[in-house]
Amino acid sequence: MKRRKQRSHERLFLVLQIILHTLIFKRRRRIHHLIPLLSALSAGLLFFFVLFSPPITSQHHHLINPIWFNNGTELQMNLQKEHVFCVPMGGGSLSGDIWTSKQSKLYHGCSNSSDKFPSAEVNTHPNRYLMIATSGGLNQQRTGIVDAVVAAHILNAVLVVPKLDQKSYWKDSSNFSEIFDVDRFISHLSKDVKIIRDIPRIRDKVITPYTTRVPRKCNAKCYQTRILPILKKKHAVQLTKFDYRLSNRLDIDMQKLRCRVNFHALKFTDPIIEMGRKLVERIRMKSNHFVALHLRFEPDMLAFSGCYYGGGDKERKELGKIRKRWKTLHARNPDKERRHGKCPLTPEEIGLMLRALGFGNDVHIYVASGEIYGGEETLAPLKALFPNFYSKETIASKEELAPFSSFSSRMAALDFMVCDESDVFVSNNNGNMARMLAGRRRYFGHKPTIRPNAKKLYKLFLNRNNMTWEEFASQVRTSQIGFMGEPMEVKPGRGEFHENPSACICADSDANDREDVSLFGTSSIISETDTGSSTNIARRDMVEVTDGQVSEEEQEWSDTEYMENELEI
Repeated sequence: MKRRKQRSHERLFLVLQIILHTLIFKRRRRIHHLIPLLSALSAGLLFFFVLFSPPITSQHHHLINPIWFNNGTELQMNLQKEHVFCVPMGGGSLSGDIWTSKQSKLYHGCSNSSDKFPSAEVNTHPNRYLMIATSGGLNQQRTGIVDAVVAAHILNAVLVVPKLDQKSYWKDSSNFSEIFDVDRFISHLSKDVKIIRDIPRIRDKVITPYTTRVPRKCNAKCYQTRILPILKKKHAVQLTKFDYRLSNRLDIDMQKLRCRVNFHALKFTDPIIEMGRKLVERIRMKSNHFVALHLRFEPDMLAFSGCYYGGGDKERKELGKIRKRWKTLHARNPDKERRHGKCPLTPEEIGLMLRALGFGNDVHIYVASGEIYGGEETLAPLKALFPNFYSKETIASKEELAPFSSFSSRMAALDFMVCDESDVFVSNNNGNMARMLAGRRRYFGHKPTIRPNAKKLYKLFLNRNNMTWEEFASQVRTSQIGFMGEPMEVKPGRGEFHENPSACICADSDANDREDVSLFGTSSIISETDTGSSTNIARRDMVEVTDGQVSEEEQEWSDTEYMENELEI
């Protein structure tokens, strides 16, 4: 509302300027008679503008500066620019269906082990127990749980049900069995790894595990060299801060084991599933389709990113104070971070991107988020673009959420369920939840998953007032090619495995006649003889995009006490 008033005042001021300018130049021969009148009128205009114009609080308020010109042409052009970037109510008529992924029927998830993969009965050695202490928020811990099963198989060990992190920022006291169905976890993986609830006693004494930590991205040989000798000697080892401690580069059977854990064995408890389904059903009652948005615009996220959003000294002081929590963070150049696409988009920018991609104002949006920096004022532009706006707090009562609301991981699990069930999922930052959901949605049918190409979109948002809406929308759609969750967007083997589980995505020779052809590695390139003509045509039509996707060598995970990927609410 403030911005609307501000713009109307600016337009009125500019119109008055044009009238004044016309008086000056058309009556320049009689100018000496009009000087007192013009002076009074100018003073009145200035007083009016100062009195009624609201203060500038954000760099996103694109004001037209009151400038005097030698002729009226430039001023009139400047006035017209206000009407050039006019955001439509509807999404427009675009080719294709915005609710489905192209070519998705030609691919499916496949994670069964090969005949060569040893069973738990053959692989497990007695008196070897592996314990895992996970780290971070819900989805960061999920990566640790998935990789713990693989590590136990590598070490020929019995896995003790992993411990969840209860000392992180939110101090969630939930244990494994309060988040995940522990019986299913143990039984579903019984052929792969032997899993027990607690470490056993030997001669009425509890085994005391040897506690250590492995480096990040430790491969199979690394575990066999560093941990196996200790395990043979001590019989029990506990690995701490276990997140991203396993390499992305494993053989295909180990990668498929990861997928069996992540997509089949890890199931939320019944109370979480029941509440999650209620949330989804209530949205579906309002609309057949909906978008889920992981907004990632909390104060903690913005502080960690080192980005700046035009809030002046107030913003710098508030976020700077939070930023001091991480003592090992380096100072960052906010403009450089934004240019390089490392800053979350504002809610307004997310809304404009979605509108440009074809989502009209009748689309229903579920927002998964914690406290938004700037509160309702920050959310207002997004709500104006998409008035059908929900969160778990708006579609469930306090009484219904009471069993979950004191536990950040359980609340995050509810958001995870709704985002997973959504027709389109949008992530505003490539953190843990976004990666986990992207991989899961690829595995289960390539449901559209939009990740903003922030590096390219930054320039568009910066210059949007200098182009028409049609130009802006066209460039947004071009920028987002390769960031929409389509099959084969990422080269197999590149990126973080949980986001791109290429070893577990198989191509169909025919949409109705499946033939498992893994897309993992160079040895699995699909040829015409492998998969038939339909898949080959599909592959020719698809663009293999790696812009914005990083390989394992390019990724560097920080060991800070409170990592970027721990921001999970």
